[in-house]
Amino acid sequence: SAVVFPKKIATEQQSLMLVKRLLAVSVSCITYLRGIFPESAYGTRYMDDVCVKILREDKNCPGSTQLVKWMLGCYDALQKKYFNNYCLCLQTVTECYHFKFKYTHNGPLLDFGSKDKKSDSPISCADTKKASILLIRKIYILMQNLSPLPNDVCLTMKLLYYDEVTPPDYQPPGFKEAEDEGLMFNEEPMYLNVGEVPTPFHLLKLKITTEKQRMENVDKSILKQGETAEPLQVYGVSRDDPEE
Repeated sequence: SAVVFPKKIATEQQSLMLVKRLLAVSVSCITYLRGIFPESAYGTRYMDDVCVKILREDKNCPGSTQLVKWMLGCYDALQKKYFNNYCLCLQTVTECYHFKFKYTHNGPLLDFGSKDKKSDSPISCADTKKASILLIRKIYILMQNLSPLPNDVCLTMKLLYYDEVTPPDYQPPGFKEAEDEGLMFNEEPMYLNVGEVPTPFHLLKLKITTEKQRMENVDKSILKQGETAEPLQVYGVSRDDPEE
């Protein structure tokens, strides 16, 4: 009944397992709060004292079963260290939830070019747990303040890989080669850096892109949770990451 945090993260495998769980929780919360699948497609779990919904295979909801299979494909690419970018997109394109992956000699690194964190500073499990719970809480707050989605919304998942290490014919289970690489918004997009979760081996940071008009009622400080939390950062163009 609980999404368990390890007592220590001393190995790459322990860190990888935590990142997989956090990715699954994030995607589940986003799809649940945006009303993509029915209630029956989710189970209830707890992260500390935070109640979260976890997507599961529901025979009455083929879409949820497909997304679960996609997530397993993400894990395959992540474990092989081929994974570079992960995008969960709604419509062409109304909202986009973006995770970026890099790798160190010690293990995978999920990084959005954070300049505030010192790479040599020790990261405790308490820090990781606190940041994980804060990220999920921020997702909950933001999802409830975005404008409703269109009735005919469609969900797509895109994966990008590192060309120098990924075999040319590699596709994880459930995926095929994309016909295009771009994401096109009908309206002017806005970019939000929601939060990040550090471990000794990873840094996970979530970025959300949505149409500017859908965010006009969202207070820029709405995600601020106490003194240790950073307020929501909003960008007119995606210039926070020089690689993009």
